[in-house]
Amino acid sequence: MSKKHPVIAVTGSSGAGTSTVKRAFEHIFRIENIKAAVIEGDSYHKFNRLEMREAMKNAVAEGRNISHFGLNANLLDKLEALFHEYGETGSGQRRYYLHSPEEAAHHNGRLGTSNQPGEFTPWESIEANTDVLFYEGLHGGVVAEGIDLAQYVDLLVGVVPIVNLEWIQKIHRDNAERGYSAEAIVDTILRRMPDYVNYIAPQFSNTHINFQRVPTVDTSNPFITRDIPTLDESFVIIHTNRCFREKFQIDFRYLLDMIHDSFMSRHTTLVVPGGKMGFAMELILQPLIDSLVAESKKLKS
Repeated sequence: MSKKHPVIAVTGSSGAGTSTVKRAFEHIFRIENIKAAVIEGDSYHKFNRLEMREAMKNAVAEGRNISHFGLNANLLDKLEALFHEYGETGSGQRRYYLHSPEEAAHHNGRLGTSNQPGEFTPWESIEANTDVLFYEGLHGGVVAEGIDLAQYVDLLVGVVPIVNLEWIQKIHRDNAERGYSAEAIVDTILRRMPDYVNYIAPQFSNTHINFQRVPTVDTSNPFITRDIPTLDESFVIIHTNRCFREKFQIDFRYLLDMIHDSFMSRHTTLVVPGGKMGFAMELILQPLIDSLVAESKKLKS
């Protein structure tokens, strides 16, 4: 961790809703005029789109498992090096994964390259004079097999819907946005499960705060559910660890007063209506980010 160059990470599995949290952070950054170096977890995958398909094909033929959830399909040593270097110097190496033709056109125009969707841009230095590094992806809090990303993160946020809801969101997203069949999506879920158990779920014991969405409608069979439960059909469970509460002095009484229909289920856990998720995030996270940035600027001056 570094007080001078803070690192913030949002971690959660594919379809978990980390993008929603990312938007909440972007709103805070914009309001508070905070310049963030934004890092997407996809940029640290080991293989481009075609290479990953070939790696998966070879793994199946050899009776092995490979998925984007696991260590062997990612460059987590480079991500750890980025977190460490940014905390020390405010700089580091990053690249972009090109999800779409629009992203490819933007970065090709910026860099003078000719990369295609599904490929990576060249490595480059993070822009100078940023206030924080903000990571959003699968592995922001991984501690496993010689990798320890969590040690370098000043604010580590987990996004953890119950697993059936996570699957529903993934099935709908991959079908609607990527055209995958239901059978292919289920195969992906099953293939990823060992890595989910070993590398994704354990991160949520390393986080400072977790936001877990729990639907209030029947999701008992996620593979036939036609609609994603809305925020208004959900509760959000907000859990903080003890060291985090003491460091940032989280005032649950204030939050209970500010968020209508919220309640405490345990002394460490606040429950809010799903529709208040974004509001709750900003109430809780904005003072924390302000504190990190204010201390950073004080040390730099």
